[in-house]
Amino acid sequence: MGVEVVVEGLSKHFGSQEIWQDVTFTLPPGEVSVLLGPSGTGKTVFLKSVIGLLKPETGRVLINGVDMVNAPERDIYETRKLFGLMFQDGALFGSMNLYDNIAFPLREHTRKKESEIRRIVLDRMEMVGLTGAQDKLPGEISGGMRKRAGLARALVLDPQIILCDEPDSGLDPVRTSYLSQLLIDLNAQLDTTMLIVTHNLDIACTVPDNMGMLFRRRLVTFGPREALLTSEEPVVRQFLGGHMAGPIGMSEEKDQATVEREQLSGAADYRNVPRTVQPQLQPSAGMPARGAALRRQRRVLAMLDQLSPSAQAAIRAGYAGEDVGRGPNGTAPLPRPQAGGAR
Repeated sequence: MGVEVVVEGLSKHFGSQEIWQDVTFTLPPGEVSVLLGPSGTGKTVFLKSVIGLLKPETGRVLINGVDMVNAPERDIYETRKLFGLMFQDGALFGSMNLYDNIAFPLREHTRKKESEIRRIVLDRMEMVGLTGAQDKLPGEISGGMRKRAGLARALVLDPQIILCDEPDSGLDPVRTSYLSQLLIDLNAQLDTTMLIVTHNLDIACTVPDNMGMLFRRRLVTFGPREALLTSEEPVVRQFLGGHMAGPIGMSEEKDQATVEREQLSGAADYRNVPRTVQPQLQPSAGMPARGAALRRQRRVLAMLDQLSPSAQAAIRAGYAGEDVGRGPNGTAPLPRPQAGGAR
């Protein structure tokens, strides 16, 4: 099973430029989480900080008791082996075929024999749908195949945490749908903690168990997917709806006067915009059930009264659909709505 990642009070600057400040949340073990945000909000910088490649000025990232910000470098290096990182562009070596690209971490960080390396590489290539492509060069394949090759390489060291940086970048909607399903299937097979950084709403609305959003150098929210998808926060509503009216502007955020004018004119009134929670993708036929699903159900139901009425209603509706009156897999009955609660 994947491990828990605890982020506490993380702040990062480049000189006088503040990237984000006081970011705090926890990635539950084995669950899939998505971090959203407009372009330029420092999502990639955040991933590099989690894995210890960049040093935030303040805060901690705790993984198995090791602080990836402040621990000795040798401890950070060893803990980094728990990670698999899928880069935006695949980050493949152009002069190596796919087999050697995917084998590279095994040859670099282990003493495995070539026969064992071959078994692992071919297994991971099959897992991401690249069987038979081992002799191809990165320049000879499509962007979608390069993404999958990068994902296969991220998997060869059996990571307990997988970080995906804009996995949909450069992909058409059909390939993005295939990639979304692949991520869910991998989570079902590996039970690995996953954090996906993206601004693709198709992935964000159908893949994760949990969602967060960065904006104006702060973490706007992080929690169960239903909480963000039903949120009344103006920036969240604008982002999910793709509206021009709202706090997000073309370059970064709009000035407060512009936002107030939009509110007065009614252009930024999202109260009557339908808020839907799409069903989460399920593993493909023949895949095992996701171990994270039951753990997540128990965790979310235990915190139900801390969520907004709309999020509570969405959670009840989602779980009741699997077995009316009970949670998934025959677990305890779902809590009933309280008077004055969700409608």
